Order: sequence, then C-alpha cells, then structure tokens
Amino acid sequence: FVKFAVEKFDKLPLQDIPRKPRVGLVGEILVKFHPDANNNAIDVIEAEGCEAVLPGVLDFFLYCCYNPVWASQNLGRSKKTAFINKNAIEILESFRKPINEAFKATGGKFMLSERIEELAQKSSTILSCGNFCGEGWFLTAEMIELIQDGVPNIICAQPFACLPNHVTGKGMIKELRRHYPMSNIIPIDYDPGASEANQLNRIKLMISTAHAVHNSMLAKEEKK
Repeated sequence: FVKFAVEKFDKLPLQDIPRKPRVGLVGEILVKFHPDANNNAIDVIEAEGCEAVLPGVLDFFLYCCYNPVWASQNLGRSKKTAFINKNAIEILESFRKPINEAFKATGGKFMLSERIEELAQKSSTILSCGNFCGEGWFLTAEMIELIQDGVPNIICAQPFACLPNHVTGKGMIKELRRHYPMSNIIPIDYDPGASEANQLNRIKLMISTAHAVHNSMLAKEEKK
C-alpha cells in the first residue's frame, strides 16, 4: 500500500514554475495540527504563495518514548521503563522504515523522516534533552530538522502563557539564528483573546521576507 500511494503521488503533474518558498509550522501539538486552534495557518501560508510544510505527528510520540531512555542514561531513572520505551521506539520505527524507503525511490521529492535519536542529537547542540515539559527539546529539534531540510521559514505556534513552549520554542530562536543565519522564525501566540489581525500581519511580514530571500536566491542561480 505504501509503494502504491507514493507512486501515485509521485506521478501527480507539477507546474513548470520555480519552487515556492517553503514555510514550516511547528509548536504545541494541538495548536500545530488543529486548523481552528491556529486560525487556519496552513491556508494562510498557501494563500500567500508559499508551500506549507507540516511535520508528522508520530515524532511527538517517539519523543515521549525517548525521554525515559534519556532519563535512565543521564539521571539514573528506571532501566526497566527505559527498556520498554526503547523497544516501543524500535517497533514504531519499523513501521516507518518502508515509507522512507519508498520516498527514497522518488529521487528526493519527499522529505525523509529522521530517527528520534538523531533529532535528540541535533537539539542537544542548542539545549539539553532534559527539557521534558510540553514539546520540550523536540520543538527545537523540529525547527533544526526543517532548516536543514531547506525550510528556513518557520511559524512557531504556541498557546498564550504556555511556559514550556515559550522556553523551548520562542526562547531558542535567538540561538537558532546564531547557528543558522538563514533561518526566518516567528513565534505566534494563539488563544481566544489574541488578535487574529495581529497574528496575520506578523505571518505576512515573515512571508514577505521569505519571498525576498527566495527571489534573491533564484536571481543568483539564473546568473550562474
């Protein structure tokens, strides 16, 4: 079924135009995935002439499984719990392996999923993997993964006053920009009392920068 689905998507006709700027959406799990919670951020991105990139949901559960493993190795927590979670990771990764193999056969058209251990290693260059609250270190890892996969423009969606996400999301942006100068990240607070117009204006400002950088890169390639 995986091979069938990927082959069908691979055969979809593409427009003969340069690739649009890519904008990723990360953040607290509900706000990231529920369109009503993020005021249809994906639709806004696409309406502004960009390609929306939304990471999958499975990595969040792998992150939850990895935390007891890290705690056992670094904090002396239960080895039994770590063993159970480590095996859970292997089972979940075994289901995802055929998908990555099918993606590889398309010649790089689709983004490949990385193992949770690799994401933990990447995030540890910015913050400690001991940040377990909320999306914790995984939120930073997702942003690093997107940047390295060619998606430097990122919306970091978070509920208002969600302290863990403000620390590991908004709080990491300055350091991420130091490591990745090309990154264009904007934190957006979502809650019933927040101004939707203000959210929209901030996203549009970020996207206008994305278009400017993207067009500049296309111009340089044409000169070559």
